[in-house]
Amino acid sequence: MNGGGGTARRLRRFAVVAGLAAATVAAGGLGVWAGRNIVAERLEKVRAGVSFERSYADLVEAVVPAVVYVEVERKTQVAEPGEPPIPPELRRFFRRFFGPDLPFPEPPPQPRERRLEAVGSGFIIDEVGHVVTNAHVAREAERITVTLNDGTKLGASVVGIDEKTDLAVLKLESDGPFPYVEFGDSDRVRVGDKIIAVGNPFGLGGTVTAGIVSATKRELGVGPYDDFIQIDAAINRGNSGGPTFNLDGEVIGVNSMIFSPTGGNVGIGFAIAANLAKEVVAELIEKGKVERGWLGVLIQPVDEDIQKALGLPEARGALVSRVEPGSPADRAGVRPGDVIVGLDGQPVEDPRDLAKKVARAGPGHRAEIEVVREGGRRVIQVELAEMPAEMRQAAGPETGTPRGEPELGLRVAPLDEELRAQFDIPDGVSGLVVVEVDADGPAAEKGLQPGDVIAEAGGRPVKDVADLRRAIREAKEAGRAVLLLRVFRGDQPRFVAVPLRGSR
Repeated sequence: MNGGGGTARRLRRFAVVAGLAAATVAAGGLGVWAGRNIVAERLEKVRAGVSFERSYADLVEAVVPAVVYVEVERKTQVAEPGEPPIPPELRRFFRRFFGPDLPFPEPPPQPRERRLEAVGSGFIIDEVGHVVTNAHVAREAERITVTLNDGTKLGASVVGIDEKTDLAVLKLESDGPFPYVEFGDSDRVRVGDKIIAVGNPFGLGGTVTAGIVSATKRELGVGPYDDFIQIDAAINRGNSGGPTFNLDGEVIGVNSMIFSPTGGNVGIGFAIAANLAKEVVAELIEKGKVERGWLGVLIQPVDEDIQKALGLPEARGALVSRVEPGSPADRAGVRPGDVIVGLDGQPVEDPRDLAKKVARAGPGHRAEIEVVREGGRRVIQVELAEMPAEMRQAAGPETGTPRGEPELGLRVAPLDEELRAQFDIPDGVSGLVVVEVDADGPAAEKGLQPGDVIAEAGGRPVKDVADLRRAIREAKEAGRAVLLLRVFRGDQPRFVAVPLRGSR
């Protein structure tokens, strides 16, 4: 009897809580928000000393009004079988006499336009309705619908997209004012800090998961400016673009991807660090794009063997392996073989550090680059520029630097004459050169190696990095767990089905 009475009391308490929650949601409409940010009001109470030992409910209630769910409609071209030149019955008749080698060719695939829908998450960062989400959610959008926490659906437009950091800013098509959340200081995040992630996994609507920070300052090879916070809070497909909060209700990261051998959550998620996101978002709102400085060199790390060969005091800096003709570095006299060890009086630790410093300095900045050349040190004055438009798609941290494709476990670079000579690639072969393979990745398991050339991905020719990333994205959107590549080794082609390691 006591057990039954306890159950009844719990059910009554649940009914009361559910009623209060429903009233809260009902009161969350745009009309009630007018002139005030209910997120800020609720967070004042949370920060007054609420304990999270038993529940995150007060924190969740405070921040969820600013979390939104993003639906994107986009057009894409897909190859579908063309109309046969003769009816199928006649085709079968001729095949009886000629066998499989018919005297007329099969019709080539015809491009067809198809509409695809992507679903992701986002969060409002100001009262006028700017929304932060991922670039891979918002790109190529024909139509965007944003659903607020109270169920209100609003149209949105793209303010700006930055592919290099996978960030995008949308603008809600309404005057607001809207409840919003603020970025925190991700440099203060510590491994072991408690966090919550809010998003729209699998299109289910508002979902909250909790966990801790597993690691900070992760570099995954996704782009030249990686700065990820690793979390173990469950995030899945559809969480992309949603916020990760600290216990003060500040956004410390933008959920971007997961590591998963199966496509589902395994407790390893990655959020773009808030301090990086703040800089990018501010520039997207102000200019619609991010302007980064460009030096124009192909660079590589200085390992211990290179250190010994060049007689350097330590294995630090960025070794210049190529200078782009006509680039700022070329005009300033930077040479292949130089080791860049400093920029504007600050030490350069490695290629990624140099790329970030150059990007942050911006176009037009007159930089002082300290290099080691032939055992001596010298300072070179160089005026940074903006990367030419035709090079932005394929470039990593500085022109020609390989782009990492973590889903495949390899790094690629556009095929040029230098790489053709280095790997002895025949003249008739074109595509992307594999320059590095993760020993533990899916590409390595399938036998890919540096020097292989990816000519096709997903049945389409690969001319640059954008083509490969498009094929990866389309495979994921279609729910495929593998990507079919046509790869040349020397002049011998073969097809390789590579599993996609991660899922967004």
